[in-house]
Amino acid sequence: MLDPKFLRENIELVRRGVARKKFQVDLDAVLAADEARRHAVAEFEVARSAQNAANKEMAALPKGSPEFQAKVVEMKAASAQVKELEKKVAEAEERMKAVALSVPNIPHDSVPAGRTEADNQVVLEWGDHSKLISPAAKPHWDIAWFSKAIDFERGVKVTGAGFPFYVGDMARLVRALIQYFLEEAGASGYTEVHAPLLVNAASATATGQLPDKEGQMYHAQTDDFYLIPTAEVPVTNFFRDEILDEAALPVKRAGYTPCFRREAGSWGAHVRGLNRLHQFDKVELVKWVHPDKSFDELESLRGDAERLLQKLELPYRVLLICAGDIGFSHSKQYDLEVWAGGQKRWLEVSSCSNFTDFQARRAGIRFRPKDGKPEFVHTLNGSGLGLPRVLAAILENNLQPDGTVRVPAALRRWYGKDTLSF
Repeated sequence: MLDPKFLRENIELVRRGVARKKFQVDLDAVLAADEARRHAVAEFEVARSAQNAANKEMAALPKGSPEFQAKVVEMKAASAQVKELEKKVAEAEERMKAVALSVPNIPHDSVPAGRTEADNQVVLEWGDHSKLISPAAKPHWDIAWFSKAIDFERGVKVTGAGFPFYVGDMARLVRALIQYFLEEAGASGYTEVHAPLLVNAASATATGQLPDKEGQMYHAQTDDFYLIPTAEVPVTNFFRDEILDEAALPVKRAGYTPCFRREAGSWGAHVRGLNRLHQFDKVELVKWVHPDKSFDELESLRGDAERLLQKLELPYRVLLICAGDIGFSHSKQYDLEVWAGGQKRWLEVSSCSNFTDFQARRAGIRFRPKDGKPEFVHTLNGSGLGLPRVLAAILENNLQPDGTVRVPAALRRWYGKDTLSF
């Protein structure tokens, strides 16, 4: 959520920022709601001030006197007016909140112009994918034993499309990846948390999933809970409505969770196999940082994610996402894409984003400076990493002529073997 005062005083800047994104917003309606809210608050303050003055005057009068009785009648009328205006303020606040939630975060000046993913900029490429890929590489779903190791057919029977079973050593490799990601996060200063998999609407609203991505989330209607699309949602809300000490910043957390996304309308060859699932595993990195340091912290966060791919010996590239392709809540976003040698295409495995104070304002997360009143923190998060596409790249890039897969050295401590085979 944008600061209403900032929006009011910088409306043309906000108009330009919103225009750079893909979202349509009636900013005039937001300004009108803000004006109505401020007018209602002013009326309430005047009435309450008059009530307080009348109360003081009544206290100075002899009890039971005609003047006292007249003031009692006046006080009752004033009290009724104050209650009515207080209700009017609450209604105006709710209307303002509703329209303010429709306004996206504005992109940082360093975010390039553009409307689609074709306008995203490659800012770094690591590894020579023409040399690091096995000559035997093929799409992971074409590996002879793939359906034994990752059983999509039985997943469809038990649940539906996009909910596979991982079997035997493949399940062990998934567990090894999770352990590797968490251990590396800990070494980089992130405290591990084990988060809830369902959140309430307030939590989803705080991080920007509502009202924007309702169609992408599974909703348990009886309890009005949402299955999390990413650990970003519960972990960011850990400090909702709290004030942190400035000296504690940055606060860094890492959480592994299954993630659930409906991915409505997704089809085609680009979503085959592990490329897009409705349930998948991911380790999320979350930061709460000082506003003056948030864009430096974004670069650090990106580096934390990149090191994971480097140690897995997976060629990757970093994209700076253009204004028209970044998310609703995002101010700046990098995507990390790994090269899948069998498919001969790039697969996104991480997004690293700075939300400035947009999420913190919705969530009420502030910090207390040494001198001065509390301020909103800046929040950041990044995938560290998403498992399915990393797993796809490992299978494709390390497939050997005999049908086995070489397990990257970084995983052998937890996997226990050098190769994967069925």
